[in-house]
Amino acid sequence: QVQLVESGGGLVQAGGSLRLSCAASGRTFSYCTMGWFRQAPGKEREFVAAIRWSGGSTYYADSVKGRFTISRDNAKNTVYLQMNSLKPEDTAVYYCATDLNINDVTQVYDYGYWGQGTQVTVSS
Repeated sequence: QVQLVESGGGLVQAGGSLRLSCAASGRTFSYCTMGWFRQAPGKEREFVAAIRWSGGSTYYADSVKGRFTISRDNAKNTVYLQMNSLKPEDTAVYYCATDLNINDVTQVYDYGYWGQGTQVTVSS
């Protein structure tokens, strides 16, 4: 069993920054992928970013590329999402997710473990 806890969400003005954290505990995997997804009201959950635990390879949705940065601290079993130049359309609940064998890091259904989510609201 893996537990994921997100933190760092909040209200920010457009152009501002936030850093989200996702702490993993329980049965943690040495080589697993960590992903960030988001879901706005009335919309489907969508991929934001992902990082391979072992190699550190990173992946981003086109909508956040150049503005968001995903990173990880293996010693702390924690993954971060630094969000800069935030836009009102970034407003959503942000979730972190993980699993051991993920073929397509952008697919929701490839992840078996999810956090409870943290709200990010960007005002215009």
